[in-house]
Amino acid sequence: MYTVGIITISDKGAAGQREDKSGPKIRQMLPKDEYEVVSYKIIPDERKQIADELVRLSDDMKCNLVLTTGGTGFAPRDITPEATMDVAQRNAPGIAEALRAYSMSLTPRAMLGRGVCVIRKNTLIVNLPGSVKAVSESMDFLMGNIEHGLDILLQYDSECGRCTRCGLE
Repeated sequence: MYTVGIITISDKGAAGQREDKSGPKIRQMLPKDEYEVVSYKIIPDERKQIADELVRLSDDMKCNLVLTTGGTGFAPRDITPEATMDVAQRNAPGIAEALRAYSMSLTPRAMLGRGVCVIRKNTLIVNLPGSVKAVSESMDFLMGNIEHGLDILLQYDSECGRCTRCGLE
C-alpha cells in the first residue's frame, strides 16, 4: 500500500472562493486497494508555503507519493514547478515528459504545461495540471505506469531481475 499526499494549489480555492474539484478527482482515481490518501490540503500559490508542505509530506508524513494539482501554467502566480524544484533531491523528468507527451496527443495546448516530477528522500512528487479534465487524463495515464518506479524507489524491487509487481525484466 502506497501512502499519498494530495495538494491543490489555488489562491481562490484556499480563500474559499472556488470549490476544489481537481484534488477530489485525484483521490477518486487512486485505486483504493493500492493507495491510501493520508493528507489532502488546499493552499495558495505561495512558493514557500508549497515548498513547506512538500517537505512536510515527504520528511514528516513520509508519503510515498505526493500529487499536486494547479499552478503549472504561464500565469504569473503559477510557481508550483519552481517550489517543487526547491525541495527536490533528484529530478525524475521522464514522468513529466511522458505526461506532457500523452497530453499532447489529446490537446496541443499541453505544450504549455510546466509540471515537473522529482524525488525527495523516498517520496515521488508529481505536478499535475489544475483542470479536472487534465487531472483525469493525467491520472488515467499515470496509474499502472508509476508503480514500478515507486517499488524501486521504496526498495520493494530492484532494477535488476524480475519485478514482482509487473513481471518486467
